[in-house]
Amino acid sequence: MVPEGYMQDSAGRLVPRDKVKPEHLMVDELVRELFGGAADLRKALSGFRLKAFEDIRTVLALIAEKYGTTYGGQKGNITLTSYDGLKKLTIAMGDSISFGPELQAAKSLIDSCLGRWSKGADENLRVIVTDAFEVGKEGKIRTDKILSLRRLNIDDEEWLRAMQAISDSIRIDATKAYIRFHERDRPEDDFRQVPLDIARA
Repeated sequence: MVPEGYMQDSAGRLVPRDKVKPEHLMVDELVRELFGGAADLRKALSGFRLKAFEDIRTVLALIAEKYGTTYGGQKGNITLTSYDGLKKLTIAMGDSISFGPELQAAKSLIDSCLGRWSKGADENLRVIVTDAFEVGKEGKIRTDKILSLRRLNIDDEEWLRAMQAISDSIRIDATKAYIRFHERDRPEDDFRQVPLDIARA
């Protein structure tokens, strides 16, 4: 608790408020004011998201009840469009993926393949494979690049075992629902996403 008449600086020291430069006070007040507004916006967006999903589930449940069935496509993905075709919202389910210990076996098998192919192998393939297993800036393996190795059309028994090891290593940590809004001015126009990110608004 900061005593009245004092401000705490970034080093944790208590500084009498009347000793703080006016421009520093002004910046501090601005930052706190804008953070308050951002907190209100985050709360409003969170409330809107919850209400949107609740309303969508209600409408879909009513439609499903009418036909005696369930709703939702693969993994629950679904698109709803306004009657005039100018507005649509998409509900998508996104998986958070990690890899188990089988990935190390895959890496060992792939290294063995590259060793066997080293004399005649395309150097581009070695770059692709090496890049896939490199750790990114956040200290995490690049999931999309690891998964992309499975799309390479290589008919080699050891390589295929490596691809199976990658498949076996995949762990679904969590599935999160996303809602995205798109609009267009005319039916013949392409849809554009409605930005709800403050940096893109």
